[in-house]
Amino acid sequence: MFALFGLIMGSWASRIPALRDGMHVSHSALSLVLLCGGLGAVTSFPLSSSLMTRFGGRRTTLIAGLALLADLVAIGLAPNVPLLMLAVLGLGITASTLDVALNSVATRFEKDSGKSQMARLHAWGCAGGLAGATLGSLMAGMHTTPAHHFMMLAMPLACLLWLACESLDVADEAAKLEKRTFCLPRGPLALLGALGFFSAMSEGSIADWSGLFLKEHFAVGDSFAPLALSSFSVMMLVARLAGDRLKEMHSAQRLVSTGGIVSAAGLFFAVFSPNAYFALIGFAAAGLGLALVFPFVFSAAGRQGPMALAGVATMGYSGSLMGPPVIGSVAHHFGMPAAIGFVGLLSMAITFVAGRAALLK
Repeated sequence: MFALFGLIMGSWASRIPALRDGMHVSHSALSLVLLCGGLGAVTSFPLSSSLMTRFGGRRTTLIAGLALLADLVAIGLAPNVPLLMLAVLGLGITASTLDVALNSVATRFEKDSGKSQMARLHAWGCAGGLAGATLGSLMAGMHTTPAHHFMMLAMPLACLLWLACESLDVADEAAKLEKRTFCLPRGPLALLGALGFFSAMSEGSIADWSGLFLKEHFAVGDSFAPLALSSFSVMMLVARLAGDRLKEMHSAQRLVSTGGIVSAAGLFFAVFSPNAYFALIGFAAAGLGLALVFPFVFSAAGRQGPMALAGVATMGYSGSLMGPPVIGSVAHHFGMPAAIGFVGLLSMAITFVAGRAALLK
């Protein structure tokens, strides 16, 4: 299920350049479109809490996953920018609901086994994202429209998602979540929320803008542009496969702090690279550095209960909300290199906050 989630989101992110070119939208207009996704994510808590309370994590995962696929098709079929914004709003709502449900189930597996498994599970999400980005590159090279691409994916992935949920050996126990419009962490949890916020801004910005950076700064084609996300995803996958073992040798706090430095160095390297191939190395380093932030933050929050997990997730989605307009504004006024450099500064902020997050163990 993590892999399927990653495949859906990777497919969406890889076709953003094609969607932009097809509708001839500017950086500022595109930032508003992406803003709708973050807005949907931030306002999704009433829906996710209602579904989790009524159906439990497993069935909520299935419901949200099927709705996410429907939204993906709607994005591809959107004939104009206002309808595209509406479809992306739905994508944010369904994706965040799926994310909360899936990580809630994963946290239960960790508690039952008594072993750290979150990094490995998130690695499957990276594998799916890598597959989605690579497929998007192939589809772009074949001049397949996003609409046809997304429609070809929807039915097979819906069947796989249903089979995965039916095969999952977990009780559908209803989660008791308070009914709130927003759920924000307090006290020590706020630092975990801040890490989620900066990480979501960083990951989302790289997913949404890295391909456009290569296209504009190095004049690459549509088939090459998604490779920035692919290189980012493949190193994230490698790091997450080793993350649980590394956590036993070193603390999660140390790994996240060091990762922020690695990510910042990689992004600054991409900005000052002489060509697109060297820039791919920079994005790969960013994937290596950011890989363990979300798994360890979600694991630490999940140990504090469902409400803590939902609160930290909401902070993460707030980062997704802030990312598109901020990066779009920087790109509009100062250019894409400055926008990617700004993401490097966010990675440095992760290092600063992680060193003070006592719950990150």
